[in-house]
Amino acid sequence: MTHPETAPVTRRRWRHSLRLQLVTVFLLLALAMAAVFMGGMQRIFSTGWRDAARPLVADYMDRLVQEIGTPPDVAKAQALAERLPIAIRIEGPRVNWQSHPDRPEHRERAGWSGRAGDWLSRPTADGHRVSFGLGTVPWQRGPHSPVGWVTLALLLGLIAAAYAYVRRLLRPLDDMGAGAERFGHGDFDTPIPLRRRDELGDLAQRINTMAQDIKGMLDAKRGLLLALSHELRSPLTRARLNAELLPTTPDGSGAGEPERAALLRDLGDMRDLISDLLESERLASPHATLQREPVDLAALVREVVADRPDAAAVTLGLPAGLPTLALDRMRMRLLLRNLLDNALRYSAEADQPPRITLTRQDGGVLLAVRDFGPGVDAAQLAQLTEPFFRTDSARQRATGGVGLGMYLCKLVAQAHGSRLQVDNAAPGLCVQLLLKE
Repeated sequence: MTHPETAPVTRRRWRHSLRLQLVTVFLLLALAMAAVFMGGMQRIFSTGWRDAARPLVADYMDRLVQEIGTPPDVAKAQALAERLPIAIRIEGPRVNWQSHPDRPEHRERAGWSGRAGDWLSRPTADGHRVSFGLGTVPWQRGPHSPVGWVTLALLLGLIAAAYAYVRRLLRPLDDMGAGAERFGHGDFDTPIPLRRRDELGDLAQRINTMAQDIKGMLDAKRGLLLALSHELRSPLTRARLNAELLPTTPDGSGAGEPERAALLRDLGDMRDLISDLLESERLASPHATLQREPVDLAALVREVVADRPDAAAVTLGLPAGLPTLALDRMRMRLLLRNLLDNALRYSAEADQPPRITLTRQDGGVLLAVRDFGPGVDAAQLAQLTEPFFRTDSARQRATGGVGLGMYLCKLVAQAHGSRLQVDNAAPGLCVQLLLKE
């Protein structure tokens, strides 16, 4: 019995398979051509050829009746029925005989009654009537021939050969699909193999050329961004140093303390932005390497929280006995710092402080950072980890950041083989990632 879900799945697979569609079209075309040919030939034989053959058949029937004789000789009629593929029936006052008495269907098929019997039967001089019909054809007299099974096997073999040829013909499409997926993930080092020299091969070559052009543009953009970031660091450091050395005097001859603090804060934001840009480009590169070392994640969380002046406003759930993980300490510190900054920023007016918890799960450690703030609109959750994205509430705040913190956290998680999961916790936002041993 067919499962109710099998038919939709089969239809969906057929619609997405160009090979199956082509083979189906070939089969339908072959069946349609065979049906048209057989119908046309049957029409020709059933109309024109019947009228043309009737005189010949009538003359042949007369000769057979003469050979049977008058009165009809049953022995001669039996010999004719065995020698020729015909059925004979004799009806009359003295002889009533049928060559195939065990096959009553011959009466209807041979035309012994009805309009066709008028020219397939002949009367004799002594009042008998001899009727003729189709008898046993030669291939029905011997043992059954395996021609039918051989024909079916050949048809199935031809279908399998057609499918194999179409599969081989369209194999470059599989290569192009796999290549497009690699290029989408940033792997431009393995081009699409060129298996053919036709239109599909030309298309594969064009896609390879396009991929190399995209790689060149991305490398140029990344190189320009890194160069600008490096070049901006030195004058920014000098500007911050000069701002810290500005004199502050009561008579107004120097910079005021509020102005200097605002200038230092802006310079600090610019420094953090440049550092985040550099780190995001390093992590986004497919050749990014991690400096893994055994890390006690609970101790690292305590260090990051202790570096904050408002460390007392954070709740920790760090059980003992957690396994030591092979992590990049510097980048995990960056991830924890960004997640903690976001949690504290949106917990300023919340009833509860943000919470960081570690839990053993699936042979690793599940890190969860939750705040109890207003949360994020469900439509914006998927965009939180995109570069330079900020929610509407963050754009209205002076401490909204530039939108690189969550993006960096996503890159750090991916570099460690994990995935950053962001969910509304009602209230607040919960960010989780599972780090394996």
